[in-house]
Amino acid sequence: MTSANQTLFEKSQQLIPGGVNSPVRAFRSVGGTPIFFKKGLGSKLWDVDGKEYIDYINSWGPMIVGHAHPDVISAVQAVAANSLSFGAPTGLELEMAALINKLVPSMEQVRLVSSGTEATMSAIRVARGFTGRNKLVKFEGCYHGHSDALLVKAGSGLLTFGEPSSAGVPAEVAAHTLTLEYNNTQQLKELFAKAGDEIACVIIEPVVGNMNLVVPHTEFLQTLRELCTQHGAVLIFDEVMTGFRVHLGGAQALYGIKPDMTTLGKVIGGGLPVGAFGGRKDIMQCLAPLGAVYQAGTLSGNPVAVTAGLETLKLIQAPDFHAKLAAKTKKLIDGLVAAAKEAGVVFSAQSVGGMFGLYFSEQCPSSFAEVMQTNKENFNQFFHSMLDAGIYLGPSAFEAGFVSAAHTDDDIAFTLAAAKKAFLAIANR
Repeated sequence: MTSANQTLFEKSQQLIPGGVNSPVRAFRSVGGTPIFFKKGLGSKLWDVDGKEYIDYINSWGPMIVGHAHPDVISAVQAVAANSLSFGAPTGLELEMAALINKLVPSMEQVRLVSSGTEATMSAIRVARGFTGRNKLVKFEGCYHGHSDALLVKAGSGLLTFGEPSSAGVPAEVAAHTLTLEYNNTQQLKELFAKAGDEIACVIIEPVVGNMNLVVPHTEFLQTLRELCTQHGAVLIFDEVMTGFRVHLGGAQALYGIKPDMTTLGKVIGGGLPVGAFGGRKDIMQCLAPLGAVYQAGTLSGNPVAVTAGLETLKLIQAPDFHAKLAAKTKKLIDGLVAAAKEAGVVFSAQSVGGMFGLYFSEQCPSSFAEVMQTNKENFNQFFHSMLDAGIYLGPSAFEAGFVSAAHTDDDIAFTLAAAKKAFLAIANR
């Protein structure tokens, strides 16, 4: 019997490229048919066939208080009744900007946008306008959205031109982007020694979530901050994924590093499309209508999306919210490590706040090259075993996972019981 998931996917491929509106959803990395969902509540999802799953993707992070939280839903319903959009200022935008500034003090001024991609693209433009320089530095394995300047991979040497990692990106655009190895402090020092005064900005995920979870070395982040200050380059923390999820003040509060600019998304939309970028007032005042750097958006500060974010941000300020979330996430990954060890499967895992990473390798990787050496065949088998058991993990060995406040001890116990069977199946393959 053909499932509703299979039917929808077959039909979708006729009208939507690859049948999906974001590539990872196609299950190309793990094989099989993508899951089409129709309902979420708390820690659970239900697909179009009615099957229930424990969700460890959480819309890639924003559902930090769980799906369909009643406070968020009621607030959104109330504000939607007043109109879905004005394309004009509202008091809600000011409320959001003030709350972001309170929780992330480095963001002295804030501009709201509609996505994380838009936030990072705009922050880089502002940094270039502020410094009058063109060169952009990013790190291999970090993802900052799909704007042209960021879809670039490393050239053959430290100062060689970057190469487009996507068709449709002009080589002339890629030439201004330099890509370094994450956590490689020496390489960072060498680049700044050779070209530091030409660099407009450095953009980084302070905790990486887009090549699986990769945790920064403290010395690496501290050196990056020092070099940017020394050479007048703008340091941009891409906290679209980590903002409010690894700590109430983001990764910058967790590690005690103050960036010049920060980009946010995910949690500040509470499940609806919102992004933001902000930072030092002298940098942000380069933006139109005050300065010469242009950026605009009809739906920026959309009242419905901003309301969802405001309600979510209010909820996560509850006492010990992040401590409880971190403890819950650690309980999950400690249990997974123990289950793999018992089965004799090479496996490691780690977490930061409510984010976690699973790796079929002896040690948790600290760079893109090390992530690429993990056993993807074992991951794919594990993924499908867990999916069959009703556990929804990211459909790729290169994605972080997320725990929400709605996940219960029973959810974790159920997950670990399923994982024990999955690890044993790998061991006996």
